[in-house]
Amino acid sequence: MKASSKPVRSASPDAAQQLDSFIDKFDPKDQALIRAVRKALRRRLPTANELVYDNYNFFVIGYCSTERPSDCIVSIAAAANGVGLAFYHGATLPDPHHLLLGSGSQNRFIRLESAQTLARPEVEALIAAAVAQNKVPLPASGKGKLIIRSISAKQKPRRKPA
Repeated sequence: MKASSKPVRSASPDAAQQLDSFIDKFDPKDQALIRAVRKALRRRLPTANELVYDNYNFFVIGYCSTERPSDCIVSIAAAANGVGLAFYHGATLPDPHHLLLGSGSQNRFIRLESAQTLARPEVEALIAAAVAQNKVPLPASGKGKLIIRSISAKQKPRRKPA
């Protein structure tokens, strides 16, 4: 029997507990990094919805202006080999410091060593440009929702092999 993604649409109080359980699968260092980056992005993008995917390859928290993944501005993407900040429309962002990695037609990312990376002026400029170019602007007020979008039944290990 083929393992498949279980679609979930949860914005309940249980969503926060579920999110914690997804993060707990990682090595302690990566757990701390994911939580610190999430906290920084919640401060930076308080009205964005957090769309969570615990997929086969990656654990992802997308920061979106709506509940649609296509309106994603930036995402935390984590796997056993580290944590990154992915820009959904990164291929079209101005990147004078050549920070963005990847060669796809749309997505680009940077690797995160610490949450302080987000405070670097050149990274803040990338985030600001991603917010500005998003087709659907972030709400001017309010608080974004935490929504668990999908959980894959089968996943790659979230910790580095011993």
